[in-house]
Amino acid sequence: MEESGKGKLSLLELIALVVGSIIGGGVFNLMHDMAAGAGAGAIIIGWVITGIGMLMLAKTFQNLTMKRPDLEAGVYSYAEAGFGKYMGFNSAWGYWLSAWLGNVGYATLMMSAVAYFFPVFKDGQNIWSILAASVILWACHFMILRGVESASFVNTIITIAKLIPIFIFLVTMIIAFRLGVFTSGFWYTPSGDFQFSNVMSQVRNTMLVTVWVFIGIEGAVVFSGRARRRKDVGRATVLGIITVILIYALITLLSLGVMRRAGLAELSQPAMAALLQSVVGKWGAVLVNAGLIISVIGAWLSWTMFAGQLPYEAAKEGTFPKIFAKENKNGAPVNSLWFTNICVELFMFSYLITAQAYHFFYSIASAAILIPYAFSAFYQLKYSLQEDASVAGRTGNIWVGVISSIYAVWLLYAANLGYILLMSLLFAAGIPVYWLLQKRDNKAEKVFGPTEMVVAILVALLALLTIFEIFHLGVNGVTGLEWGTFSDMF
Repeated sequence: MEESGKGKLSLLELIALVVGSIIGGGVFNLMHDMAAGAGAGAIIIGWVITGIGMLMLAKTFQNLTMKRPDLEAGVYSYAEAGFGKYMGFNSAWGYWLSAWLGNVGYATLMMSAVAYFFPVFKDGQNIWSILAASVILWACHFMILRGVESASFVNTIITIAKLIPIFIFLVTMIIAFRLGVFTSGFWYTPSGDFQFSNVMSQVRNTMLVTVWVFIGIEGAVVFSGRARRRKDVGRATVLGIITVILIYALITLLSLGVMRRAGLAELSQPAMAALLQSVVGKWGAVLVNAGLIISVIGAWLSWTMFAGQLPYEAAKEGTFPKIFAKENKNGAPVNSLWFTNICVELFMFSYLITAQAYHFFYSIASAAILIPYAFSAFYQLKYSLQEDASVAGRTGNIWVGVISSIYAVWLLYAANLGYILLMSLLFAAGIPVYWLLQKRDNKAEKVFGPTEMVVAILVALLALLTIFEIFHLGVNGVTGLEWGTFSDMF
């Protein structure tokens, strides 16, 4: 029997919620980030791969939410259920890292938009940008400590603020689109023709960008569970993600029909503002920058709450140290918030030494979240294979697990080697935290199992290698490393 009633969401409302929860601040710089490493042909292939992969990941989260409603601690709980405590910890650790490192990236993107109105902030990476971003960071911090929750009308304003500029931008790009501009350098290869290895290298370059703009897909599936009719859950997930893919693909591909790839790659952030200004004049940049500022402030508040809440929830489940589970009198996760936002504050000072802070932080945040996404896909496959053959939909769920697992492995391979190495430093920092958790909080006699010990040693060795390469090449040199140059490091 169909479930219905007041307060439930219709199919259209559900699709809007899915779309709104996925699209964030990254969309305003999307055309620059994609064009920086790929031509139009590779970008099309990249979006096709992303569309299939993200749809399968969404189906994975949807299936696991329905099959394992007892796993309420978040996406990272699937790693622990399927592969043990240390893998569960690493999944939670990666998810938390991604949340607050993404906030560091959001801060410089927002300040670059503010700089349009107040040039003192320049490119969003000077000391004045750090000071202003710090004020906003700690304002959010103390609001949350007082128990302030995001109200629905604030979310509505934020959604309108980001969707109106995007809609106007798309209409303008359709009008200004020129086929000759779009087809110029279509494959972006030395010969100008399709070359498989070169094009696939470009496709790889787009992958962390696509992950960044889809972070939050797991939350969208949770929201879709509020459907008025149960059958609308799957429909909203599929239609919502297809809608987001179309919006993202149109933004990047239409932009390539208005300005050539090299020009897009040189635009200042936010690139949407600069491109729209080149077509319609100053009001276009004003509109986009104002929309971006409002959107990012709202997203920053939400993600600050989320980044602080995540270790708190994990600590209550025994996946993080108990110190993170402390609440204040308003029910806010006080220790978790303090620790998280101090990390954000410290990493903001890297603006002064990192040439492209936004690119750096969205890349490493995207790399960090690949771990919980991959374990979720692996657990979907493992759980479906272990189900009885008579279970309805088992074969389909196995295929969802297979495809999402292949996509997760592909993302790890497609990620820049340098960011994987830098990520190993952050995961190595989690090893003593996990040891403390197991020994002091969980009173475990044995911290690591045989397989877990191997994984921990590999992470530690990668971290040592990364430290050596940073001294040898510098951070910028490390982030420029590709998988093909791995042998050159020795």
